[in-house]
Amino acid sequence: MTTARHPVMALLYKSDPERGRRWQALFAEHAPDIEFRQWPNIGNPDEIRHLLAWQPPEDIAALLPNLEVLFATSAGIDQFDTSILPEALPVVRMLDPAIEQGMIEYATFATLWLHRHMADYVRQQRQHQWQAHMITPAGERRLGILGLGQLGGAIAQHLKEYGFQVSGWSRTSRELPGITTYAGAEQLKAFLGECDILICVLPLTDETRGMLAQTLFEHLPPGAALINMGRGDHLVEADLTAALATGQLSGAVLDVLREEPPAEDHPFWQNPCILMTPHVGAMTQPETAFPVLLDNLRRHQRGEMMLGRVDRQRGY
Repeated sequence: MTTARHPVMALLYKSDPERGRRWQALFAEHAPDIEFRQWPNIGNPDEIRHLLAWQPPEDIAALLPNLEVLFATSAGIDQFDTSILPEALPVVRMLDPAIEQGMIEYATFATLWLHRHMADYVRQQRQHQWQAHMITPAGERRLGILGLGQLGGAIAQHLKEYGFQVSGWSRTSRELPGITTYAGAEQLKAFLGECDILICVLPLTDETRGMLAQTLFEHLPPGAALINMGRGDHLVEADLTAALATGQLSGAVLDVLREEPPAEDHPFWQNPCILMTPHVGAMTQPETAFPVLLDNLRRHQRGEMMLGRVDRQRGY
């Protein structure tokens, strides 16, 4: 008597190898029916049904002919060239709760850094200066969140608890308790005029690429500050340098840049008004992301709608 062999259903992981070992252990413990494989050891490509990747391999259709879903390891998918992906292939972004928490923490740190003049105190310490700066009450500081999706909304609600005046702008109308919201191109100028600190958490699309530029900065109150937690391509870097030089902007905290890391001679390195961090606002953690990913895998197996599926036309 022979036992029928179930067809292999494999998931291919293509990202950081160290995190891959953590993903592998989680699949072995909680989903042994899904065979975990780590790039470049793909085995029989016909058996791979799911791909979990930061960047998919080239010629994905030929390499993985039976691929059913592409899962991103990140909350955004702008690192994908969706034009070369099969049109019928579902793309699903990561919904790791640790990403949301990390972004909230980073936005809070960056806001308080600017709000409490930390750049001035760092500079003064290096120059052996002891000088206090007047504290602006949180209730008199206006924060603006550029992008009110899941992450932007969570950041807005959290920062409101500090007593800041918080508003937000999104492409389409949103309502959030205690948050003044603006929507669409026709309300962008009014929104910007209410932002002492502007926090960008927009997705990167053709419409938002280069949005943080001179024309936008001119609509902010003189001396406003910028926090960019979206993508480096949102920012026209030369325009930021110019706005800081004229005093239109007083400071910036940047977690993302067009080129990471920036070149050795990049002007941001030496600009005392800019704090740069190496894209550390939030990182996917396998332990917190795994339950969400597994739920989506089971949803797909049952023929149900997956959470976080990307609208290719909108780019998020």
